[in-house]
Amino acid sequence: MFSSQAFLTRSFSVLVVAFFLVACGGSGSGPDATTVPGAQTPPADGAVVLKTPVLSFNDTGLDVTDGVTSNGRWGVESAGIDWEFSLDQGSSWTRGSGASFAVTGDGAKVIWVRARDDAGNKSEIVRVNCVLDTTPPAALGVAGQTEGFTNSLRLSGIEPGARWEYSLDEQRSWAPGQCSALGILGNNLSRIWLRQLDLAGNASGAQAFDLKSPTLVAHEASGNPLQPSVLTTGLQTYLIHGVVVRGDADYVTWNIPKGQKVLSVKLVQYVSEDAIAFYALQRNKVFDAGIDVSRMLVYGHMGPSDLGRNVLANVPKSQLGEGAMTLWFQQTGPLPTQYAIEVVLAPAD
Repeated sequence: MFSSQAFLTRSFSVLVVAFFLVACGGSGSGPDATTVPGAQTPPADGAVVLKTPVLSFNDTGLDVTDGVTSNGRWGVESAGIDWEFSLDQGSSWTRGSGASFAVTGDGAKVIWVRARDDAGNKSEIVRVNCVLDTTPPAALGVAGQTEGFTNSLRLSGIEPGARWEYSLDEQRSWAPGQCSALGILGNNLSRIWLRQLDLAGNASGAQAFDLKSPTLVAHEASGNPLQPSVLTTGLQTYLIHGVVVRGDADYVTWNIPKGQKVLSVKLVQYVSEDAIAFYALQRNKVFDAGIDVSRMLVYGHMGPSDLGRNVLANVPKSQLGEGAMTLWFQQTGPLPTQYAIEVVLAPAD
């Protein structure tokens, strides 16, 4: 996390990175660097120009091409030749050792590296840029309110360019959210954890939010397909959660505003000794398709192997825009099934 002045420095440096660097891969492969043949005295007659080193670094940020990282270590491949680096544009040089070096201190970095042997021969200088940020952002502010049957968690304190995430399994795994609020409808979950990741990938402290708070509503989703429970409008990330057994079904509907689309519908929690449950989606404000699958947008079974799978991945975009959509979720077996389904909206293409 940076002060406003440091953030401006970061933003400028990202532009410099974009100018000098080709995208850095998420596997830790580094950017193509700029050599600076004119930044040193021309070699004397008979001198040897050494092979230029190859640099790599791990861009840990949300965007692995922007040069913003929380890891200041750079790898150096120099074909067995000694090398040195400068952090002050060549005013002073530090002999390197091994196959890496580390920069420290948050902020923009301009790094020069060259090969050098004991005879004084040098390579061309390789120049690279990055922005180092090792400071975690502040914890999110979370305010809960009830809108109909939906509990809305309004988030504040999100840094520019940062992303917020939630966890349903006591911080063992995290899922990203959209915009700055989370809508929750159901009666299964008791607690949710929230945090933010900044541009460099630093995580804030996690905030636990009690969904059993008396200020919120625990709502069992409607079992009537013609009167489904309704998610509030105006949000982009929703969680529908509940407990179903044989003879019990949950029906929940939501509206996709003009200019938006359903980006994904995913199972994000499944706790049951029964390996599967049934789900279906219909483009309507009620679920009146019955068992006529030709009127369903998608349908099938869900279980642990489907966690994180977007059931709309193969649905044409033309069917995911403005209008109502209703979920039917049911366990046909005798064993109780706890579930949570994430619905994410996004601006239409």
